Amino acid sequence: MKTLLTGLAVAATMAFSPVQAQDYPDRPVMMMVSYGAGGATDFQARIVTMTAGNEDALGMPIAIVNKPGAGGRVGWNWLATQADSDGYTLGAYNVPHFIAQSIKGGVEYSTDSFEPIANWGADPAVFVVAADSEMNSMQDVVDFATANPGKLTFSGAGLFVGHHIAALQLEKAAGVKMAYIPSNKGGAGAMKSVIAGEVMGGVNNLSDAFRAREAGNVKILGVFDLERNEFMEDVPTMKEQGFDIDNASVNFRGIMVPKGTPQEIIDQLAATVPAMFENGKVAKRMKAGGSPMHIMNREEVLQMWADRQATLEELLAGL
Repeated sequence: MKTLLTGLAVAATMAFSPVQAQDYPDRPVMMMVSYGAGGATDFQARIVTMTAGNEDALGMPIAIVNKPGAGGRVGWNWLATQADSDGYTLGAYNVPHFIAQSIKGGVEYSTDSFEPIANWGADPAVFVVAADSEMNSMQDVVDFATANPGKLTFSGAGLFVGHHIAALQLEKAAGVKMAYIPSNKGGAGAMKSVIAGEVMGGVNNLSDAFRAREAGNVKILGVFDLERNEFMEDVPTMKEQGFDIDNASVNFRGIMVPKGTPQEIIDQLAATVPAMFENGKVAKRMKAGGSPMHIMNREEVLQMWADRQATLEELLAGL
């Protein structure tokens, strides 16, 4: 009888244990985006996951769920502390955002809270002004800020996100003090503030700015990267305009899962997701939206996270 009961217990455990990797996924998967609908991360996440249901990808669709707030903190806190680690809850990451926030404190996550799967893009920050602004170069911006300390208002997606880091770098490199106003509605909200004239300028994602410029709503005065971007080769870098600013604020985007997700599922996702990003339809849609792609596998992302952690610890200590 004891042997029979033991066998029944083992069978029950197997019946109710988490799905094995060979059966994964057997239902739709959810991916949490820490920013609101319409912003660059949400826009790109919907594109790069649109082929997930194909047989040569996951074979199941990925549904996007937005949990915006506090520059991404709301969503990433949820992913680190409340989300199921069963492979059916993915998260979109933004670096330097979540790493910088963990360094500054007040959040419940760090790089140790998540497992990266793959990276899909690298979106540099740019400085934008409304289309009817009298400012036409970064020197115009700096001249105004020099003559009016603390009075040049400009928006960004939150505190200690890539936009804020770019803003801090600009203030340091130009030796000026400006008024950074973080939006509680992410990059889309920050861009709307510029277009509506609520602020004098803004630091935003190149991809958001590309679409806003195409619509005739903004001018783009400079890019926070080491080289000009292929989507807007007419826009000079900050270095070209005399400001010693590197690419520390470039926004890397990709997919991660909560720590504790079974290694077999992590390995399966890591083998499948980069190819999903490389799909020709995905690349075409991303290019049409002015969204730079930069695909990296899991090992490359692990190294990128470690490198950014070291860079940001030094940068934020200095700022």
